[in-house]
Amino acid sequence: MRASRRAGIVGGVVKPRTSVRRQLRRGLAVAGGVLPALAAGGCAWDVPQSTVIARSDFARAILDVYAIITWATIGIAAVVFAALGWVLLRYRGRPGAPMPAQVRGHTLLEISWTIAPALVLLVIAVPTIQVVFRTQQATAERGALEVVVRGWQWWWEFRYPALDIVTANELHLPAGRPVLLRLEGPDVIHSFWVPRLGGKRDVVPGRINHISLTADTPGEYPGQCAEFCGTSHANMGMRVIVHAPDAFDRWVAAQQAPLPEPQGEAAEGRTIYASQACVGCHTIRGVSAGVLGPDLTRFGARKTIAAGMLPSTPENLTAWLMDPQAIKPAAKMPALGLTEAQARAISAYLLSLR
Repeated sequence: MRASRRAGIVGGVVKPRTSVRRQLRRGLAVAGGVLPALAAGGCAWDVPQSTVIARSDFARAILDVYAIITWATIGIAAVVFAALGWVLLRYRGRPGAPMPAQVRGHTLLEISWTIAPALVLLVIAVPTIQVVFRTQQATAERGALEVVVRGWQWWWEFRYPALDIVTANELHLPAGRPVLLRLEGPDVIHSFWVPRLGGKRDVVPGRINHISLTADTPGEYPGQCAEFCGTSHANMGMRVIVHAPDAFDRWVAAQQAPLPEPQGEAAEGRTIYASQACVGCHTIRGVSAGVLGPDLTRFGARKTIAAGMLPSTPENLTAWLMDPQAIKPAAKMPALGLTEAQARAISAYLLSLR
């Protein structure tokens, strides 16, 4: 009996109890060092797609729900661990102690631990549902800017019906003005997500979803498709540029102005563009009216290409035109067999469209 008390069974092998305790102490020491390090790894604050830096009323509403859940979780954890610690101390085994009384059931406890979690879920559910319905209203507020958002494999289209503007992969919004985003899915399910402006919402074929928000801080905010949608899902990024009201008005005026007449190499590029299959997929107002690919009318004003994969530079655009698949696997745009000189000329033309 004494030997059995001084020993423990680990993996079917009887080991001295002191050895078991030593291993436990070592394990706790390792955990005490590793767990804080892992926790510290998640403490970065100002990351591009942070969900805890709110830049709209929608994002702040989600943070309010986060706060409720966090404090509720902390309170529950405190009660549970306090009760667990008390039980461990109060009923710990003692040498020579008799077998304690065995409890076969306790109706009051069983009812309590059924009702308590239900109440916690109710506390969490009420504000969550309120935020969902408040930010998914299909009717725009007075003076709201309406934007049609379409998710394609693997890029984003943004249409401003009242302004007669179409752009791709870069959504421009005015700060301080209500916005209604109308989410449409022409091909497969996507999910629109700009973390600093709010939670994600699915873009579903045959169904129209909405996001109502008011961005309050000018700046650039990266977004991402958050629903697996095929081979290049990870490459389906976007940028939301929030302007001060007067800067947004200037952007609108620039988008609505007539396109400049290309000169030199850009003029040559327009001729080559018009003779290639580009015109069957892309729209450039006054030049082509394709509908399968992004609208390129003001392509030169955009900061990235291939849905945010590369900075918009002559070199990157030339490489993209010559072999899109090498940059974005499974891109719908095929290689057109362009020579480097032709690709450079088309690149010069597209970048002139400002």
